[in-house]
Amino acid sequence: MKGIFHTGITVSNLDKSIPFYRDVLRLEIMTGPTEVFEGDELSRALGVGNARLRLVIFKVGEGSLELIEYLSPESQSKKPMPPNTLGAMHVAFRVDDVGKKVEELKGKGINFLSQVNVVGEGPLEGWKWIYFKDPDGITLELVEYHRPG
Repeated sequence: MKGIFHTGITVSNLDKSIPFYRDVLRLEIMTGPTEVFEGDELSRALGVGNARLRLVIFKVGEGSLELIEYLSPESQSKKPMPPNTLGAMHVAFRVDDVGKKVEELKGKGINFLSQVNVVGEGPLEGWKWIYFKDPDGITLELVEYHRPG
């Protein structure tokens, strides 16, 4: 493996999510939003019967973040999985100054789940991190990391 090409998040509505990721988090759109993708071949490839979807891809550093809206079939859940659920995931955005980024995002209406967490020792020494949610309630994280020493 050479790296992570992209991380994908299923969202309820691209038209609601795009302004958040583009305008609030200031991510640059690389691709899309696309027209609708559908068909038997796509459904087989995804393992999702009768799949109809559209997507957008944002540039994030050397990687990318893909947001997918399934138009069908309807999601079995109307809210995201809690972080302790098997298969749940989150995206952590690396920032230079987590405190500064938190203040910037608070000014744009973002609510954080705690104060910035600072790890002073142990295997995560040097991390400063904080969780927040996107418009669907999907967990996102800001991380500032400076290697100790």
